[in-house]
Formats: sequence, C-alpha cells, structure tokens
Amino acid sequence: MTEPASIDSAGLPELPEGWSYAALEDLLEPNGISYGIVQPGNHDPAGIPIVRVKDLKAGKINRSDPLRVTSEVEEKYSRTRLRGGEVLISLVGSVGETAVVTSDLANWNVARAIGVLRVSDEVSPSWLRICLNDDIAQHYMQTRLNTTVQATLNLRDVKKIPIIMPPEPERQAIAAVAVALDNKIAVNESISTTTLELADTKYSHAIEGLGFGPETFGSAATVAGGGTPSTKIEEYWGGDIAWTTPTDVTTLSAPYLFDTSRTITSAGLENCASQLYPAQSIFMTSRATIGAFALPQTPAAVNQGFIVVLPPTEELRWWLLHEMRSRVDEMISLANGSTFLELSRKNFKAMSIRLADPQVVSQFAQEVSPLHGRAAQAAAESRTLAALRDALLPQLMSGKLRVRDAEKIVEDAV
Repeated sequence: MTEPASIDSAGLPELPEGWSYAALEDLLEPNGISYGIVQPGNHDPAGIPIVRVKDLKAGKINRSDPLRVTSEVEEKYSRTRLRGGEVLISLVGSVGETAVVTSDLANWNVARAIGVLRVSDEVSPSWLRICLNDDIAQHYMQTRLNTTVQATLNLRDVKKIPIIMPPEPERQAIAAVAVALDNKIAVNESISTTTLELADTKYSHAIEGLGFGPETFGSAATVAGGGTPSTKIEEYWGGDIAWTTPTDVTTLSAPYLFDTSRTITSAGLENCASQLYPAQSIFMTSRATIGAFALPQTPAAVNQGFIVVLPPTEELRWWLLHEMRSRVDEMISLANGSTFLELSRKNFKAMSIRLADPQVVSQFAQEVSPLHGRAAQAAAESRTLAALRDALLPQLMSGKLRVRDAEKIVEDAV
C-alpha cells in the first residue's frame, strides 16, 4: 500500500522495503474512534456492565466485577456500545493498555477513559493491537501525554498513532506468531484458574459443618507486615532483594509471585519495617484493594500495603490460605479509613477461624498442594512465554527477525 498522506513518518525508524506507516485513523471505520460514558453514575446491580481502565490489564478485559450503569445512561452513549472485534485503548492513567473485545462482551460499554477503535477490513484487530503495543506507538503516546492533573491522551493524538504496515502476508505471519503465544498463555491461565477453583471447592467441602472456634489468625500463625525504605537514599534501592507492592500482586492472573517491579538492597531491608519473608509465605493486600493474594516463589520483602501470614507448618499454610480467601468480604467489612479502606493487622489477627482436626488439615494439604504446584507451574510457563513474545515481536515488527525463524522458536517453546 502507499503511505497515507495523514502520517508524518519523519523521525520514525526506517522500515524494510515494501513496508510503510499508516496513521491509525486510516485503518478504522468512518467515525471509528470514540470515548465512552462520561458520568456513569452509581453502580446499578441490574444495569449494563462497562469496562474501566482498571479492568484493562495485559491485553485482557477483567469481567469479574464490572461497574454497571442504568440502561438510560448507557443509551446516551450507544456510539461506544461493544459488539465484538473492537480494540480498546486506555486514555487516562495507565495510558496505552489495549485489548481486543471478544464476542461475549457484546452490548457492554466503556467508561470515559477508554477509547473504542472500530477496525476497518484492511487490518485485523489483533494486528492493530500488536502495533499499538509496539515501542514505536508506545513512544508516540508517551511523548504526547497531558500530565497537568493525570496522564491523559486525547483522541486527536490517538488518530495519528503510527501503525506499521508490512505487506499483508507478512502481517498475517507475524500476527500468527503472536496469536500462537497468546493462545498458549491463555491455556496456561485457564489451567491455573481451574486448579485454583478446584482447591477452593475442596476447602468448601472440608469446612462443611465446621464452626468458628477459639483459634484466630493471630493465634494460629505469625502475622506480620512491611514497610518502605526511604526513597531519598539511593543506596537502599536497586539491589537483589525483591520488594513487593500491591500492584505487583493485583496484576497477577494467579496468586504466584515470581518477581517484583522494584528491588531493594540489604541496607534498604535493614532500614524498613519489612522482613525478608521466605518463599510460600502468604501475602495479602490490606489497603485500597483488600484481599489480593500471592505466594512468593522466592524470598521477598513487602511494603506497608500487606498483611503477611507465616504458618507454623506446611499443612497449615494451605488451610489458612483458603480460609483467608473465603473471608475477603468479611475482611473488607472490618476495614476503615478516610482516604482508602485498610484492614489493620489488629483486626485481622482477632478474626476467629474455622480449624479442623490436624488429620483433616493434613489430608486437605495433601490434596491441594499438588493443585497449587500445577497452577504455579502453568503461571511460570505463561510468564516465560510472555517474555518470549515481548522479545520476538519488536524484532519481527522491525523486520530484523524473519518470521520463519520466529516460528521455529515458538514451536520449540510451545
């Protein structure tokens, strides 16, 4: 194709012969870009679900707990009513998160901070999403943010995002590589989700007829917390000790933590309120988002947004983890705070628990420990495949790596 007049390729990386850039707007339907509902109002349990920025993570749309708006409000924004096949892009806060809308989200809508891109027949939604996640498009977006109050990208800049356009056979081949990896990641995530649900079900059966006794979380295990080293002291940061924040946990697709976005040094650990907790400690977020869980796969420290539970035995670890997972709503009801809700360690430690006889606890551990092991293995595989995808795609999108070579790498990986 010829390069559209609406794209200014000055300063953009040179592409292989036969490739070109297109402006995003040239690849959309007429009037194919809009933002969503400006004032959704209060949650209506019987209303229309909408996608918010917080629901858009790592190429997926979290549909587990959507905000719902009245049909009257949604009708005013029918222009962004989803039908399947659109590409969503976050415009505020975490700008540049994207996902392709699947058909089961038809008749949902989106919030004001989400842009809806209706793709023309010239390209596939998956190709457009690949390009929007490419370094070229991400750099373009980041350099055009309005950060006066909160990072915001306006639609007129979105329309001009440069999209790489190889010849169609090359586009299809590159997209196939990405889809193969994404599909395998999705399978692994399904395995993790299913096995974890099975473990929760086994716990529900184990506590049938079991009442709350004298034991509490505080009496059954050691309950601790964390802290943050001074950010003004450089020598505290960038070491080899994993330092966990709630964001590291809330973005997980399964409760197994392999690494953290920030690390601290030994000096940093000595000068904050966190210990270096052993692998398989129970980390639970305790403020803002209450009740997101992680089992660190290597020793890690935490910031002040966590309650950490250290069971005295391996068997009790699995029992307490599932007891905690089953009590999140109650924990939220015990939280307080004027700025954001926080569950105090005092209130958590005082919560009575259901605790079966040691033989039952041991039998439960024998049943669910392998399930958690399989789920963690699937999560680890997904993490490896995502890293492979993120390494291959920039090379493919620049033409530096041939598709047949990438296909061989992917074949060996999946």
